[in-house]
Amino acid sequence: MRIGFDAKRAFFNNTGLGNYSRDSIRLLSQFYTDNKYFLYTPKNTKNSRLSFLKDRDNTFIRTPQSLLNKALKSYWRSKSIVRDLFTNKIDIYHGLSHELPLGIEKTSIKTVVTIHDLIFIRYPHLFRLIDRKIYNKKFKSACLRANKIIAVSQQTKQDIIDFFFIPEEKIEVVYQGCNAIFQNEITANKKQETQIKYNLPKDYLLYVGSIEERKNLLTLLKTLKGLPNQKLVVIGNGKAYKIKCLRFISEHNLSDRVAFLSGLEIEEMAAIYQSAQMLIYPSIFEGFGIPILEALFSKTPVITSKGGCFSEVGGPNTKYINPLSVEQIKTAILEIQNSEALQNTMTEKGFEYAQNFTDDKIATNLMEVYKGL
Repeated sequence: MRIGFDAKRAFFNNTGLGNYSRDSIRLLSQFYTDNKYFLYTPKNTKNSRLSFLKDRDNTFIRTPQSLLNKALKSYWRSKSIVRDLFTNKIDIYHGLSHELPLGIEKTSIKTVVTIHDLIFIRYPHLFRLIDRKIYNKKFKSACLRANKIIAVSQQTKQDIIDFFFIPEEKIEVVYQGCNAIFQNEITANKKQETQIKYNLPKDYLLYVGSIEERKNLLTLLKTLKGLPNQKLVVIGNGKAYKIKCLRFISEHNLSDRVAFLSGLEIEEMAAIYQSAQMLIYPSIFEGFGIPILEALFSKTPVITSKGGCFSEVGGPNTKYINPLSVEQIKTAILEIQNSEALQNTMTEKGFEYAQNFTDDKIATNLMEVYKGL
């Protein structure tokens, strides 16, 4: 098969949607080598996280060629790319992040679109009105026109049915995986090197994710205030909400107990996960929640939110809390820290549960969707 991908975020985005795009391309090109994979991106930027492409002779990068398409890259990606797909004899085109080009439904090319979440509908106050209107139009249009929809969790599948009235049989749940580096033990030397480089404390709690209201870092900071001597490492970045968090830290003299990191190499991230006491992921709502999976593979205990998709990712041995309850988060932290037996159970059983999300299983599930077309 000749399979095309909307690869913009694989090249330009280093967080959630970018990780999903890169992992999908990496896994399929690794496990199904007989296919040809075409990566369509507005610009071929250098991204160290795409270094695996150097070893693959079955992947091909495609960018806009005409002067008009080079000047109007958004137009190329959303419409005129269809001519390039036809020229490249693409059999299946996969929109990896909510979108499909207009007019592709009028061709013989089969289409798949991945929907990660519909948070903008569930929590409209977190998004500008104009953004909500654009997302709603693009996401719904892609769902209606696609031959098949991939939802990254049962929660997202149900939202697609409830909000867009899409027939259940058109939607397949294919869980995400995570970068292979999290699935292997980082050397003691690399862990020590990372700890020294970033001046990390010996014992620390870990938060990973964008620093925005929905991710709910502020509640964790309020919890930290009531836990003297505990230290927190935050991997992520943000804007207005981050300023709000920094103000809270300053007002409550927590500066020496909270470290903010961003722009890390992927191996450094894995080292920090594997050295942490636990991951605390108090998000209000997610489509999937990759940091939970990264922690399980890292053999790091996880505390995360009740409900939604979180139990799908976290499994039966993760600690679930009301993400807005300081008391519940505090109790969970202390319970884990005070019981070595509980720590061992959470790490061992968590790692065991994570085997449901290994590279070969994710690749097989994606390919089954393609073969079904």
